[in-house]
Amino acid sequence: MSNQHRSFDCTSAELEKAVISRYRHLVTWLPSDCRVFREPWDCSTVLCLDFAKCPYLVSVVQMEAQSLADVAQELGLANAIVFRIGNRFMGWNSSAENC
Repeated sequence: MSNQHRSFDCTSAELEKAVISRYRHLVTWLPSDCRVFREPWDCSTVLCLDFAKCPYLVSVVQMEAQSLADVAQELGLANAIVFRIGNRFMGWNSSAENC
């Protein structure tokens, strides 16, 4: 018997998209041009914020790094945030021990 009330495909990719969408909703100061994605680093997963399309905003958003990391941890996305402009590493913030 199929579930007729399924609101979306319950794959891990779809779940990740939904949680990242929720993250964006909660951190309203994050620019819409900032690309948000998860990436494995050593023994954990980090949340990457890529400012390639809005590099002039990275330093402004980095001032809220602790709040960004706290929300990411609260949603189970990651324990750390990495700030990038394309492939260039601009900084990071961690909310908890990663390993």
